[in-house]
Amino acid sequence: MSFSWFTLLFLAAVSLAVILRYWLSFRQTRFVMAHREAVPSAFAERITLAAHQKAADYTIAKHSLGRLEIFADTAILLAWTLGGGLALLMLATSALPPLWQDVALIVSVSLIGGLLTLPFSYWATFGVETRFGFNRTTRRLWLLDLLKSMLVGLAIGIPLLALLLWLMRAAGTYWWLWAWLVWMAFQLLMLLIYPTLIAPLFNKFKPLPEGETRCRIEKLLQRCGFTSSGLFVMDGSRRSGHGNAYFTGLGNAKRVVFYDTLLERLNNDEIEAVLAHELGHFKRHHIKKRIVFSSLLSLAVLALLAWLMQQTWFFTGLGIPGESVHEALARPGIALSLFLLVLPTFTFLLTPLGAAYSRRHEFEADAFAAAQTPAESLISALVRMYEDNASTLTPDPIYSSFYDSHPPAAIRIEHLQRLSEQN
Repeated sequence: MSFSWFTLLFLAAVSLAVILRYWLSFRQTRFVMAHREAVPSAFAERITLAAHQKAADYTIAKHSLGRLEIFADTAILLAWTLGGGLALLMLATSALPPLWQDVALIVSVSLIGGLLTLPFSYWATFGVETRFGFNRTTRRLWLLDLLKSMLVGLAIGIPLLALLLWLMRAAGTYWWLWAWLVWMAFQLLMLLIYPTLIAPLFNKFKPLPEGETRCRIEKLLQRCGFTSSGLFVMDGSRRSGHGNAYFTGLGNAKRVVFYDTLLERLNNDEIEAVLAHELGHFKRHHIKKRIVFSSLLSLAVLALLAWLMQQTWFFTGLGIPGESVHEALARPGIALSLFLLVLPTFTFLLTPLGAAYSRRHEFEADAFAAAQTPAESLISALVRMYEDNASTLTPDPIYSSFYDSHPPAAIRIEHLQRLSEQN
């Protein structure tokens, strides 16, 4: 195949992303290893050396697997595009009715891609997570979860995909506005139905038992003016030793969910502080801001796709042979497949912006929590969660700035300590 200017731009973007991802991973590994032999002074009285070293080894093990995954992801991307994989799939689906040609194409790309990366998911669960004592799932349950995820994805995704592709064909020049409205409606619908219809397919949710913990949580929710459809405990321990808590849902469907592993490890003061932090996201309108940001971003992305669909160089530059370009221009599913494949490569350098925005929200939520509960309780809870989840206390500063959605442990604890002194 001949290399157009866009082919060269694509290869340059892929090379830059791979080099940067490897460089950041090696930086993180070296930095964590260099600080493995001593617990940071800020945590010396709270974290044992053995726990600190376990977190370091866990981080290094994940990055070792992650670097193999970078290589595999890149090889798969190049195989689909410049390797001609998508062009071959075009031919394989060409006998179907026009709309279903594109549906079959995109579903096939998704299923084949998932199958090719499945060994990494398997090894992460039964290799890394098992080695460090976090995995509690069985191979049968893992396969069952995989099957259910695929079936749910197909049941929800195929009708949505068919509707979007129909709009791309039938709604004229400004199809992307109609597609955006459909996409946003779908996102809001998922926020409403996920807690009660989808999540229970994978986990069991039981109401938080009556007692002091529930009483304190309800009082905190009342003080903060937060109403929900209930407080629930999720059987997270069935699959993993990691603990967490989160809000889910929208409007009257909002619910507060605690992993059972979290409740087992934290005392009531710490649980209340963790919940106060999550409430901080609600009170500071972080969820609404993210929905608005996501909606504007998706609008811009769809507008960009609409423009690229009309550009011959977009197809020829990404592995569609010249003699097949006319067909590609008439099949929006081909443009959508290519777009979804290459978009992460071209937007990779924007990752630090999203991470910085998220870290800002975490600081704001911490400040809210420190105003509602003693900051020391949140500090204690975070330290216990760092230890239980084997989160490294010594991330590389550049790696952390590029990727991390939460502030590094030392900086976050220092921020909470300053808030405690002010109060």
